[in-house]
Amino acid sequence: MRVCWLMSLVAGAALAQPAPHVPPYPRIDDTAGYKVDPSWPQEKPPGGEWTAAMSSVAVGPDGNIWTFNRGKIPVQVYTPEGKLVKSWGDGALFQNPHTVRFDNAGNLWLVDTGTHTVRRFTTDGKVVMTIGTPNQAGADETHLNQPNDVAFGANGDIYVSDGYGNDRIVVFDKRGKFLRTWGKLGSAPGEFSQPHSIALDSKGRVYVADRNNSRIQIFDGKGKFLAEWKNIITPWSIEITKNDEIYVCGQSPTLWSEIPANQTALATPPKDQLFMKLDTEGRLKQLWVFRRGENGKEKPGEVNWIHSIAVAADGSLYFAEVQAKRAEKFVPAGTLASQTLSASR
Repeated sequence: MRVCWLMSLVAGAALAQPAPHVPPYPRIDDTAGYKVDPSWPQEKPPGGEWTAAMSSVAVGPDGNIWTFNRGKIPVQVYTPEGKLVKSWGDGALFQNPHTVRFDNAGNLWLVDTGTHTVRRFTTDGKVVMTIGTPNQAGADETHLNQPNDVAFGANGDIYVSDGYGNDRIVVFDKRGKFLRTWGKLGSAPGEFSQPHSIALDSKGRVYVADRNNSRIQIFDGKGKFLAEWKNIITPWSIEITKNDEIYVCGQSPTLWSEIPANQTALATPPKDQLFMKLDTEGRLKQLWVFRRGENGKEKPGEVNWIHSIAVAADGSLYFAEVQAKRAEKFVPAGTLASQTLSASR
């Protein structure tokens, strides 16, 4: 069962027990931690206005920002300053864009739930490798069912979150050969209810955003269950830096009974917008509560249904927002009032 509180944490204590008191978490506009860059991006491709859900964002090896949206031109690339670099993907190439990622060698991967595929592309849009059988859903070694994320091992192994249709993790080698799978629908350790994001740390541990179970599960590379961090956040997206800083966006956990009947098909529509940074032991290092904008009336700096996050080398954050239908850039701006969360005082 989901728990409808956020835990406050003692510095150095792993995510284990709920605290009796929830402190007043700082809003983004109440801190000097991050400020929105309202001029980003500075331009968009002709006919490529953001009129549909912005599903994903990633920082490329050259520092440029890749956005993946469900409009007429799904792939759009910008400099950190907001200049348009390139755009492509119109036509029938994608059916329901979901995630953009780069592997350890700098290769571009795009996950499309509509075609049931995870594909490697050249940066100009040529398909190099396809995992899954295009336009065919399934649950065997050659089929996926609405996959939603992909991550990569140091040896090139490909970890797929096959999360909307199959509630499993599937692993392939660097050539796309099936290796193993684990998981099924459920709430026990090693089971999933809509795994939505996946990432690996420098030691090869696999972190899965088990969204509907309001937890992050951790496994070794073979799928052995190691730990779970429960009821601190309903996670939507995980990003792990080279320094093993774990960034997670999502919402505070919600009871199913709190979700309006007309929104249950959305699984976990966010009631708020949280952003956390943790270490690999599950210690919460920083937390921000972002102001949620009103549908269709979002102001710069207000977020609405953050679906993906990306962290740049300079510390800037990029968010993809499905409800606000845009990507936003936030830049570091001084010292957070919250800093590292310690014992409630």
